[in-house]
Amino acid sequence: MVTNVVSSVGIVLTNKWVFKVHKFNFGTLLTVIHFVTTSVGLELLARMGYFHRKYVAPSRIFLLSSAFCGFVVLTNLSLQYNSVGFYQCAKVLTTPVVVGIQTLFYGITISNRLKLSLLLVLIGVAIATITDVELNLLGFLIAMAGVLVTSLYQIWVGTKQKELELDALQLLHNQAPISALSLLILFPFFDDLEALKAYELTAPAIRDIAITAAFSFFVNVSIYGIIGRTSPLTYNVVGHFKTVTVVILGFILFSYPVMFKNVSGILLTIAGIIWYTLIKLEESQPTLPRKP
Repeated sequence: MVTNVVSSVGIVLTNKWVFKVHKFNFGTLLTVIHFVTTSVGLELLARMGYFHRKYVAPSRIFLLSSAFCGFVVLTNLSLQYNSVGFYQCAKVLTTPVVVGIQTLFYGITISNRLKLSLLLVLIGVAIATITDVELNLLGFLIAMAGVLVTSLYQIWVGTKQKELELDALQLLHNQAPISALSLLILFPFFDDLEALKAYELTAPAIRDIAITAAFSFFVNVSIYGIIGRTSPLTYNVVGHFKTVTVVILGFILFSYPVMFKNVSGILLTIAGIIWYTLIKLEESQPTLPRKP
């Protein structure tokens, strides 16, 4: 979880740097680079003996790879067609959708105390991050599709590890090349090819793109590790913590104005995360038999 938080915050800040400073505004192509880097990194780890390769037929992880591509494409489109405020609203909805899907289709239920702690986290994130909320039909449909596909992707990351009897690295080793190839085919439809042809790639830009790719390796590996060892729901809570961390760093690094709304939202989120963690730790303790 620590690796995921540090690398995720790092990739958000370095991606923003690549987009703003180097004007490399090709988000889908950058994701392709990230997954190629993840594939190469995992292959090196396998050759060094950190894990054993275990190949599965591409057809068995096709849905997982498709969900990932859909998640990337729909997230980019949601940000394009919606205001930042509504985009943040949609991201917050992923947690209750994950809970709903797990309850309806996988028979996984959570306690009322966990639901209340999640509600506190969601309210805190909403207060801390949501600004303007402008709604249009196309943007709404894209955002809702993105929420559904993202939720399914997170759930399938966990279920596929158990179904295929793979650990996190083995599953990602199978999925990463397929996702990279799929997005390579799709990126001409979502990135400006004319602008890409005219783009002048400099040494500093290559360096910073490489840094984002290195962060992406640790992000991808830790996502699969967290979901495989805990649950998609816990990963969502970690994700909300990353969101407020980015907001806090925005105040520090980019001199964003500090408002009471943001501070109160951050405090609520942290309180909800602590409560959620304490409940999960309590529920994970073995129940001792009562003495007669």
